[in-house]
Amino acid sequence: MSDNIHHECGVVLIRLLKPVEFYKQKYGSARYGIHKLYQIMEKMINRGQDGAGIATIKLDAEPGSNYIDRLRSIESKATQDIFGQINQLFVNAQRNNPNEYKDAKWQKNNIPFLGDLLMGHLRYGTYGKNSIHSCHPFRRQNNWMSRNLVVAGNFNLTNVDELFGHLVELGQHPTEMADTVTVLEKIGHFLDKENDKLFKQFKELNDKNYEISKLIQKNIDIASILKESSKRWDGGYVMAGMIGHGDAFVLRDPNGIRPAYYYKDEEIIVIASERPVIQTVLNVEFDKINELTPGHAAIIKKDGSFNEVEIIPAEEKMSCSFERIYFSRGNDAEIYTERNALGRNLTNVVLKSINYDLKNTVFSYIPNTAEIAFGGLVEGIDDYNNDLKTKQLINSKNLSETEIKDILSVHPRIHKVVLKDAKQRTFITNDESRDSLVNLVYDITYGTVKKQQDKLVVLDDSIVRGTTLKQSILQILDRLQAKKIIVVSSAPQIRYPDCYGIDMAILGKFIAFEAAITLLKDNGKQSFLTDLYERTKVEIEKPKEEQVNMVKEIYALFSAEEISKKIAELLKPKNLKAELEIIYQSIEGLHNSCPKNKGDWYFTGNYPTPGGNKVVNKSFINFMEGKNVRAY
Repeated sequence: MSDNIHHECGVVLIRLLKPVEFYKQKYGSARYGIHKLYQIMEKMINRGQDGAGIATIKLDAEPGSNYIDRLRSIESKATQDIFGQINQLFVNAQRNNPNEYKDAKWQKNNIPFLGDLLMGHLRYGTYGKNSIHSCHPFRRQNNWMSRNLVVAGNFNLTNVDELFGHLVELGQHPTEMADTVTVLEKIGHFLDKENDKLFKQFKELNDKNYEISKLIQKNIDIASILKESSKRWDGGYVMAGMIGHGDAFVLRDPNGIRPAYYYKDEEIIVIASERPVIQTVLNVEFDKINELTPGHAAIIKKDGSFNEVEIIPAEEKMSCSFERIYFSRGNDAEIYTERNALGRNLTNVVLKSINYDLKNTVFSYIPNTAEIAFGGLVEGIDDYNNDLKTKQLINSKNLSETEIKDILSVHPRIHKVVLKDAKQRTFITNDESRDSLVNLVYDITYGTVKKQQDKLVVLDDSIVRGTTLKQSILQILDRLQAKKIIVVSSAPQIRYPDCYGIDMAILGKFIAFEAAITLLKDNGKQSFLTDLYERTKVEIEKPKEEQVNMVKEIYALFSAEEISKKIAELLKPKNLKAELEIIYQSIEGLHNSCPKNKGDWYFTGNYPTPGGNKVVNKSFINFMEGKNVRAY
């Protein structure tokens, strides 16, 4: 994706099921769990750049000793910063206590972060400042083990104002209105209630508070706490939590919007945002890893028992298709197949655009995340070409060797036309400096295109705003002097804001929306916008469960082809010499390619939760009132 867009957060939870001595003997280090946490987080770095954090819990710690450790960082290489600091703790312990250090149990009792429960989080902020206080995990502290709570997640909730109000109704005084705070305090509130209930229950049978505390820890009903906590949540989420005494959970939203996978054996339980990282780090087969069922929680008790429990009745599964197109790692077996299919599905429309002229067309892609889809497109072109050659050879008689070679010589001309020659992440720079940086980051391979003769097809995985295309990439490509530049998006037109985790929150920033508004004005229909604005202001006053997506009315006036044509006009730089065409994936092509992941609200406006319609309506009102702010 060449546009400036943030990623998804990543979360991982690890529970070691054996004593620390077991891992020291089998794997040569008492830090087995820490090593696995580091490896998984490094593998998921594609999901977070703003910061990272980890927390660990030691089971059965003696009173007076620390048993919960947390460390967060917003350094440019946050995971390396965190684990570098942890490594130094072990270096110091070994230097200062060389004899005791040899004993794994001594290490656990004396060195921080050598826990049985480990949690890691990679942050990509969609809201708020990038400060250390914004980094997960978040902690709610108490002297009672069973009231300590650590939470981290990959989520956005659309109704934070409503949840904030409910906390106030409960008698709390939250210090800020943020979904992370409301989630932590909501779970914490019902965790406290569960503790109070159990204390009262066991106090009638036993007057020794120390023993009562142990009974509470053993009998806490995590499922009940999560059912009460999540009743009003509207959004996409994977919420991971650890309780001080050793229980843990990961809860997934009822539509399965955000991804979560788990693996367990006799030694370890791992739950993470991506399947291939578990496969790679633990060296396990694809079919050994399970997807966490939507609306369910993976609950791990202190004794190591594991259950997948329904918390919220599952709705229609609407897993985010952008995960498949762009966010998740492409080495997942299913994602690889789906991205390949997205590219292959574009074969016919691309062939039509180049007038089936392979001899005078060069194919390429940008950025690297589009490589798999590009492979599918090339395979589709190859299939067409081979069918054509076969028919020519069958239907032609008495061909000379030269004529046969001429037929066989035709093939897709594939070149790495656009490349990065600097190690800069353009999507994390601010808008003011980004354009000049892109011109330095991207370059072209000269001599690959026949001047004024070739057409140049460049595949991108998605086009959100098109800013980078217009201000940098198209002008860079124009140096090759192609007759025509065709930019192909493996994703459909992004028309609506996302409110479930992706940083695509402002309607006016989408090039598809800008094109639709421009078409309205070109056709003298400005009054339609004014009327829609007034009707949307009425709609937004309704309960979110009753609202409909008003912005759909704008797109209904035009075909996808009309909007694509207008997008090309808007993105074409004034000094571009080549003809320009923009081609997008169809909605049908998306669904055919990603049949198990139907979440497409940013393309279709079909939001899986009521809060989505509320957000898009508010976003339209913001646009009409000139407010460049997110709507939730």
